[in-house]
Amino acid sequence: MLRTRTTLAATLVVAALLAPTSARAEPAETGGDAMPALTDEYGRVLTLRGWNVEDKANRGDAALSAITEKHFRDLRAKGFGFARLLVFWDDLEPRPGRYSQTYLRKIERILDWAEKYDVKVLVDAHQDVFGPAFGHRGVPAWATRTDGLPFTPHPDDWFSEYFEPAVQRAFTHLYEDEDLRRAQARMWRVLADRFEDHPAVLGYDLINEPMGELREGEDLPTAARRIERDQLTPMYDRLADAVRSADRDAWVFVEPTPIVGEGVPTGLGRIDDPKVVYAPHFYNTGMEAGADYDPAAGWIESYEQAVTLYPKEYKVPVVVGEWGPLNNSLPNMNRFYREAMASLGRYTSGWAGYVWCYGGGYCAVDGTGAFRTNKELTAEPYAEAVAGTVRSAAYDSGAGVYRLSYDAAGRRGPRVTELSLPPGDWRITARGGARVLREDRGRASILATPGARVTVTVTRG
Repeated sequence: MLRTRTTLAATLVVAALLAPTSARAEPAETGGDAMPALTDEYGRVLTLRGWNVEDKANRGDAALSAITEKHFRDLRAKGFGFARLLVFWDDLEPRPGRYSQTYLRKIERILDWAEKYDVKVLVDAHQDVFGPAFGHRGVPAWATRTDGLPFTPHPDDWFSEYFEPAVQRAFTHLYEDEDLRRAQARMWRVLADRFEDHPAVLGYDLINEPMGELREGEDLPTAARRIERDQLTPMYDRLADAVRSADRDAWVFVEPTPIVGEGVPTGLGRIDDPKVVYAPHFYNTGMEAGADYDPAAGWIESYEQAVTLYPKEYKVPVVVGEWGPLNNSLPNMNRFYREAMASLGRYTSGWAGYVWCYGGGYCAVDGTGAFRTNKELTAEPYAEAVAGTVRSAAYDSGAGVYRLSYDAAGRRGPRVTELSLPPGDWRITARGGARVLREDRGRASILATPGARVTVTVTRG
C-alpha cells in the first residue's frame, strides 16, 4: 500500500510540473543540419518508438475486429509508446456522403485502449494499390475512375499492380478531379472533427504510400519527383486545411512516394502548415522480395543521405511510418537491425515498425507474444519526452547502456523527462541537478532543475 501511495503521489507531482505550460507545440529549433524535433503539448521533445496496428482482412460490420486491447497492453509492456493505426476510407464512407458511425465508434474504442496504456496514436488513411476496385483497401470504389484502362492482378507481386494503367489513372483522377478532391477533404474533416479532442491522438497521416501516373518517356525517379511536386504537394495543402478546420493542434504527417526507398530524394515542396512531419517509409526492394541484407551495398547510407534532404530544407521533423524486412531471420538480418536502429536514431523523431501482429511474415511477435528472430533489437531504452534541449541520446546495445544528455528547460518550461524501458532490470542514474522522480517497471521520470545540464544513464542489470 505504501508503494501505491508513493507512486500516486509521484504521478500527481508529474502532472503538476507539466500542467502550467500551455504554449502551443511547434517543431523545436535546432542548429546546423540537425533535424527539427517533434514536440508534445508541453513543448517537450518527443521520441516515438512503436508499430503499425492494422486489420486489413475484415471490413464492413467486422472492420477493425482483429485489433484488440491486447495489442496496446503488449506494446507498452515491450517498451513501446507509439502506434500507427490503419483506417480505410472505403469503410468510413462506403457510399458518397454516408459516413459510418459504427466505424468511427470502433476507431474511438481502439483509441481508448491506446489512452489506457499511454500509447500515442497516428491515424493513418491507408491505401494499398488504391483500393477495393483493385482487390485491396483504401479509396472507395465509388471514388475510383480508370477511364476504362486495363488492370491485371499480380498476386505474387502485389506492388507491381501500382504500375497497371487503371491504377495509375485512378491516382491522377484523385489528384485532379475537383469533386474527388472535395470528397477526400470532407473525409479528413470528419475524422479530425471526431477525434481532435482524443488524448491518444498525436497526428494524422494523410495518405499511405501515394503513387501516380508515369508519362511516356519518364523513368521512375523522374515521375516520382514530378508527382510529389505537382500533385502530392497541393493535395497535402488541401488536406491539411481540411484537418485544421477541425483540429488546430495535431501533427500532420506527409509521405513521399515509396520510391524514396531506392535512395531517391523527394520532389515534395513546402506544405503550408505549422505542424508538418515528414513520414517516409524505409523499405528495400531486394529485402522486400525476401533477399538477405547486403551490408556492402550501402543501402542504409544512401537512403539516409537522400531522405534527410527534405526535412533539412523545410525544417520539419522526421518519423518513419513503416519499416522492417519480410524475412527477418536470414544470416545478415541481425546486422541489419543493429545498423538500421543506429541510422534511425541519427535523424528521426521516431518510427513505427511493420507490423504488430502475432504470427509469421512481417509480424513483430509470435503467437505466444515473444519477439520473433532479431525483432527484439527494436526494443531499447529511450526518452519518450525530454523537458529541454537534447544534446545527445544513444544506446550501446553491446554494453546495454543508454545515455541521454540534455539542457533542462527554463523556469517557465516543463521539468519532467519521461523514459521508456523494455523488459528487464535497468539501473537509472541522473546527474547535473536532476533526480529520478519515479521509477516503475518499464517507465521512469526525471525531474531537473531549470536550466541544468543533465546526464541520464540507464544500464542493463
